[in-house]
Amino acid sequence: MKKIQMTTPLVEMDGDEMTRILWQMIKDKLILPFVDLKTEYYDLGLLHRNETKDQVTIDSAHATRKYGVAVKCATITPNAQRMVEYPALTQMWKSPNGTIRSILDGTVFRAPITIDPVSPVVKTWKKPITIARHAYGDIYKAKEIETTEAGTAKLIFTGESGQETVLQCDQLNCGSIWQVSHNKEDSIRSFAKSCFQYAIDTKQDLWFSTKDTIAKIYDGAFKRIFEEEFVGYKAQFDALGLEYFYTLIDDAVARVIRSEGGYIWACKNYDGDVMSDMISTAFGSLAMMTSVLVSPDGTMEFEAAHGTVTRHYYKHLKGEQTSTNPVATIFAWSGALKRRGELDGLADLIAYGEALESACLETMENGTMTKDLVGLVEADFKATAVNSEEFLDAIASTLSAKLA
Repeated sequence: MKKIQMTTPLVEMDGDEMTRILWQMIKDKLILPFVDLKTEYYDLGLLHRNETKDQVTIDSAHATRKYGVAVKCATITPNAQRMVEYPALTQMWKSPNGTIRSILDGTVFRAPITIDPVSPVVKTWKKPITIARHAYGDIYKAKEIETTEAGTAKLIFTGESGQETVLQCDQLNCGSIWQVSHNKEDSIRSFAKSCFQYAIDTKQDLWFSTKDTIAKIYDGAFKRIFEEEFVGYKAQFDALGLEYFYTLIDDAVARVIRSEGGYIWACKNYDGDVMSDMISTAFGSLAMMTSVLVSPDGTMEFEAAHGTVTRHYYKHLKGEQTSTNPVATIFAWSGALKRRGELDGLADLIAYGEALESACLETMENGTMTKDLVGLVEADFKATAVNSEEFLDAIASTLSAKLA
């Protein structure tokens, strides 16, 4: 068949370990045979980030702003253990996701990919739950210190005018650890606007939760800003019969577990990080969750919600076969290509992205799956566990038939 043509490139951010291996396999088997792929490539593998002093991450984010669409592979955020594994590292580089999200100032929307043979662990859930995660600030931009003696900690803010505001935080008589986090009002407003607009676009109710009873100023600001921004969207919510609902996060967790699903749950950065993993696992697998960063200007970055699958990577290096689930990474590619098609008016590229997603779902619902899903299927469903390459080949076969 004639390859589908692209007119504008999208930004491609390569990653690490097993997901890097799958990244190339997905391109070779599912994309390049059908699409004349145009990308601006950035290698965000840990060692290359180290070589460029993380400039490549910053460059990839600005390129995403330029082209409007990016697709990202999972990447390593190094900790002390990684410094031992990768002795060439000169420092524990920051999370590339955090850097990119800070530059793009977006909101991360994560939703599970569901199939009929796998029922949610939470039996009341009938519809997917989408997590909207604020993508700026909190502990991801926090500053930390450790002290070894008794003393007093103060938080000092110096304004451009030179005026200082001093807050005495605490006085302790022992060694301690300290952390200060911040957020920006314009980023919180962008977060609120993105959530309200996404709820309208997808016709879903919006829940928002913080802990403003404890963090009265910090979380209280989130609550206040959401209420202020909702005024501009209320008429559209009312016309669509949608609800905006605020509650404390502990109450939200209880309500989520008892609900039927089918809404957007907006969370602060750290809360969204944790809750999206819980939602994806309860619906089936972390490898079955879409993730898209949406900026206020419409820029979108698509990625898988999971990590680099280190354990499988080391098996791969030994020459062993792995049954690593590539679905979330495939959906990152399909989402990015569909968005590129929407922006450029390419109906055939949009149709290809939809066909790719449909081929993934049909392959699994016909009983061919990776090992992580086989153990989750209903008792009366016959499923066969295959390795990653066999799974991708099965999807490619289904996709070829669809596109033919």
